[in-house]
Amino acid sequence: MSADKKESGLARVLGSASAGVCEIGVFHPIDTITKRMMSNQTKITTAAKFNKVIFKDMSEAPLGKRLLSLYPGLGYAACYKILQRVYKYGGQPFVKEFLTDHYKDDFESVFGAHTGKAMLSATAGSLIGIGEVFLLPLDVMKIKSQTNPEAFKGRGFLKIMKDEGVKNLYKGWGWTVARNAPGSFALFGGNTFAKEYIFNLKDHSSASMAQNFGASICGACASLIVSAPLDVVKTRIQNKNFDSHETGWKIVKDMVRDEGVSSFFKGLTPKLLTTGPKLVFSFAMAQTLIPAFDRALGPKKLE
Repeated sequence: MSADKKESGLARVLGSASAGVCEIGVFHPIDTITKRMMSNQTKITTAAKFNKVIFKDMSEAPLGKRLLSLYPGLGYAACYKILQRVYKYGGQPFVKEFLTDHYKDDFESVFGAHTGKAMLSATAGSLIGIGEVFLLPLDVMKIKSQTNPEAFKGRGFLKIMKDEGVKNLYKGWGWTVARNAPGSFALFGGNTFAKEYIFNLKDHSSASMAQNFGASICGACASLIVSAPLDVVKTRIQNKNFDSHETGWKIVKDMVRDEGVSSFFKGLTPKLLTTGPKLVFSFAMAQTLIPAFDRALGPKKLE
């Protein structure tokens, strides 16, 4: 199993944070559309209904105002996305290095050298994805601002924390963990698999931007397909009013009864077309920027 170059912690933070900032600037409106599509529980049969689902109360407003309505909760989104990308893209290499130092031989003996490296990276991604649940309150606030702004009633984050309590802000945490574990496993595993088998890279940090984008496409598509059903349930839990006590299992039961099994893949096509490029973009940017920052910091970098 070939070893990748180890970048500094500072380079990982700066590279992944920069990727998060770029992602927010480009993709926040698309993310809003995706979340509103996933939260919709009715059939869309006409352009007028589609317009209502996407733009909600602003569906009859002029085009400029309708477009601005796709930027709700930008502050929450920025805080969440930047912290998430720093944690996920910057943290996964540390977990992977720990697993490599202690369990490389075990992975190699079971899966072989190349596949073992992909599986080790996937396992590190899965573990980091599970820990991502600590950012859930910011994710809840972002999703509610995008799909159910009435839940805020003019309150800010601190006021909502005081009024609703930690329990409500971590509503859906179990479903988040259940989504993140396989989703992050597929994301990092697919990415590493592509670098090993498609691009034949010995040192993954030496990948070009084009190679990073190609590998990220493989990882992102695998991640979105694997995590889609749990992501729909998670989103529906989080977009309810704070005083809602509807459980994830009840949502699952109602979806099967009222909308059919295919409802678990609602929004998958727009998600592959919208969230897919967003995930590919941020993941590839992080993998490109982290080594770039590492080289720029040179001998002054923080270890």
